[in-house]
Amino acid sequence: MEKIRFGLIGSGWRAEFYIRIAKAVPEKFEVTDVLIRDKEKGEKFSQKFSVNVVNTLDDLMESNPDYVVLSIKRGTVSDYCIDLFKKGIPVLCETPPGETVQALEELWEQAKKYNAKIQIAEQYFLQPLYTSWLKVVQDGKLGEIANINLSSLHGYHGVSMIRKFLSVGFENCVIYGKRFSFDITETYGREGMTFDGEVFSCTRDRLTLEFDNGKVAFFDFSDPAQYHSFIRTRQLTVQGVRGEIDDLTVRYLTPGNVPVTQELNRIDLGKYSNQEWSHFGIMLGEEFVYKNPVTNARLNDDEIAVAACMLLMGEYLSTGKEFYSLQEALQDTYISLMMEEALKTPNQEVRTSTRRWAQ
Repeated sequence: MEKIRFGLIGSGWRAEFYIRIAKAVPEKFEVTDVLIRDKEKGEKFSQKFSVNVVNTLDDLMESNPDYVVLSIKRGTVSDYCIDLFKKGIPVLCETPPGETVQALEELWEQAKKYNAKIQIAEQYFLQPLYTSWLKVVQDGKLGEIANINLSSLHGYHGVSMIRKFLSVGFENCVIYGKRFSFDITETYGREGMTFDGEVFSCTRDRLTLEFDNGKVAFFDFSDPAQYHSFIRTRQLTVQGVRGEIDDLTVRYLTPGNVPVTQELNRIDLGKYSNQEWSHFGIMLGEEFVYKNPVTNARLNDDEIAVAACMLLMGEYLSTGKEFYSLQEALQDTYISLMMEEALKTPNQEVRTSTRRWAQ
């Protein structure tokens, strides 16, 4: 694949990922320009990251990027997407693509109207561990999947993983649950570790999603501790008729019904006496269930996943093969909105309905 040249709209925390990735993997990516409408803010951004900043969309497109990454505030994503659709600009859009059901349906209608070339940068299923878990499931080791307990991702990110693991497509579901609140001591944030012992109140959402085909998801997320804490961790259990994933442990039956227990083994370069520094892959037994698509790049797991989105976006434009379509993103966001509705009426059932993009 030739080097991917992309334009970037946005200057926030997530937008910075794309610049770091382009600098870490220059043989695969090149950021052409960054669009920041505020000139003063743009000048500071340009100096900080050594990138060319422009102030209009026309200026951004003068360098003819392969596609544009849209990474802006949630409330304006839908409107900006539609502007890009009208101009025929391929777009890799950060999640979520809208904040209300009406906005999601309008975006879908506009995407169809303009035959938009769009994929959504939902990166979590492309992180090394999540990809490894999905490979185990897709290889059939667990048999037909019946249920999942996910305690690691919020909202639409969590829904994305649930739908992928359960293979429920656009099935409707009944949702019910409750929001709790517990105290926790601060240990870590985006700025790094903290040791002052500050205690704060943290919500914990416990929801059950019962899909019409009988499959069930148990959703559990503690916000914001679960993303930034050394004393709260990630948990995942996936159960199938012939086995289960219990976090890093995989239990399954051989074709002869012999029970096997194996551990997922992460392979990182640069530990102890090794001189490199990068993630290589994850093994189950003697088999690689995941290999890093940007080998030897000094990127963390989330950056690796975003880089995978960028590569797959290039493949999508070349071949038409989707990796996370607007349809999928709309459905995941819709279910997450319905989960919020369920939390407003504790333990009362809320039912989803078939939306325009699923018809």
